[in-house]
Amino acid sequence: MRTTTAPRTVAELMARQWGDHRPGLKYEEGEGGERRVLTHHRTAREAAARAALLVDLMPPGAEPHIGLLLDNTPEFPFWLGAAALAGAAVAGINPTRRGPELARDILHTECRILVTERTHLPLLQGLDLPGVRLLITDTEEYAALLAPYAAAEPGDAVLTAPGPDTRLLLYFTSGSTGAPKAAICTQGRLAAAGASLARSFSVGEDDVHYVCMPLFHGNAVIADWLPALVGGASVALRRRFSASAFLDDVRAYGATYFTYVGRAIQYLLATPPTPDDRTHSLRLGFGTEAGAVDAARFAERFGVRLVEGYGATEGGASVQRTADTPPGALGRAGAGDDLAVIDPETGKDCPPAVLDADGRLLNGSEAIGELVNRGRSLFEGYWRNPDAEAARTREGWYWTGDLFFRDAEGFLYFAGRTDDRLRVDSENLAAAVIENILARWPAAAAVAVYAVPDEVAGDQVMAALSLREGAEFSPSAFAAFLAAQPDLGTKMSPRYVRVLPEMPVTATNKVHRVSLRRAAFRCHPDPVWHRTPSGEYAPLDEQALTTLLATYTAHGRESLLDR
Repeated sequence: MRTTTAPRTVAELMARQWGDHRPGLKYEEGEGGERRVLTHHRTAREAAARAALLVDLMPPGAEPHIGLLLDNTPEFPFWLGAAALAGAAVAGINPTRRGPELARDILHTECRILVTERTHLPLLQGLDLPGVRLLITDTEEYAALLAPYAAAEPGDAVLTAPGPDTRLLLYFTSGSTGAPKAAICTQGRLAAAGASLARSFSVGEDDVHYVCMPLFHGNAVIADWLPALVGGASVALRRRFSASAFLDDVRAYGATYFTYVGRAIQYLLATPPTPDDRTHSLRLGFGTEAGAVDAARFAERFGVRLVEGYGATEGGASVQRTADTPPGALGRAGAGDDLAVIDPETGKDCPPAVLDADGRLLNGSEAIGELVNRGRSLFEGYWRNPDAEAARTREGWYWTGDLFFRDAEGFLYFAGRTDDRLRVDSENLAAAVIENILARWPAAAAVAVYAVPDEVAGDQVMAALSLREGAEFSPSAFAAFLAAQPDLGTKMSPRYVRVLPEMPVTATNKVHRVSLRRAAFRCHPDPVWHRTPSGEYAPLDEQALTTLLATYTAHGRESLLDR
């Protein structure tokens, strides 16, 4: 019988699995894709064995940190559980990082043990990792190393007694604007976050949480693995996200819940429709950045409600969804939070958003600002990065780095990252707002909006579009679509449009905006169109590009194109 006592630590949640012989962990094994099932008890036993091994391997006086350079294999949750039981911390290492950047992530978080698998060994070749011991999970040596600890039970071996304030995760934030920062997450905060989501989504023992987002990222652990742990649900692992295998996995595992980030929903919508798209067990998807248009398309096609949430790995602010949350909004500030939308230039509250009858924003330049928590904050800092901490907590407030607007009833709407703000003719614009409008164009499969420097001053709007299968870019149809959008402000129409076969994304399926900005409109062989003074779109051919670049040079702004 599962206890209803609120968990204080993730270690307690792991210990609760002991003696529970229901299915707990589902996954594919080997090249043949044989599906296997382990009980909750077995997963706790595997975690306890690794906790005991960890205690013996950790050098005296070292920070109790281990790095996990793994795909979504059973070893990842085993080691998460082991770290919780032993009072250690896990740093999720991003396998898309390379060379000195990868070494920097491992050494910065002071990992004395790095757990990996043979498929990732080429990434480590030639790296200088002094004092780091390598454990390769799919080898006989690793199995032999674990064997003496097979009888360990939760609590048998600890580096430090796990408590609510014990570090458990050092999870890296995006590195798009510099070296990634390792956010500190304690066991108490993580256990509370898991319990909150389990309550919100009524997670029970019959649920199956499908983990297809990478576990080195906070979304999969905090929003998928942890609520399952709290609610007694089982977990089904996908080694790496696959849109084409999504429904097959869901049906095979009986999945009821999944999380997503970035472009994952667009990838699923891009798969060919089938008559049995609604034949599955899913009841809910939870994540970020799907957008209202694609969320509606997903619900219509698959019969699954998507819930957009907001709560950064750092824990500095969260938005709580309520039953009366209107479409497009994320919710209101949680109890005890004082969330404000602040104009970063004046430090004052932005005025409420004005929305039309269809929920379209009409005063974005005034209403959009940075979301700031002026009340209590659960932010626990960044590992060895005081400058980044100070930037997050200036003036005694927590600055999220995210753009929002708030309607007259206090509901909050996401409008992108502060890095995605554009300034066109002295008017501030948010990329996400423009993206939501362009996503209505029926030919668009995915949209990204970003700033390119204007030839004289400020920015201009550039849009990258990938099209639905069989669609072609029609400049006249696109211009007509833009003219028909009542909430597209006069400064929002893209000056440049790049049509590309596939949107570049990061390892967590977020748009790789840095690469888009760097290319700007110099992105051969992808076709680029530019808006003429008449409002029509014409090809930015070699002659037009040469003339454009000469204008930048004449105004001394050519160097801005390489920012």
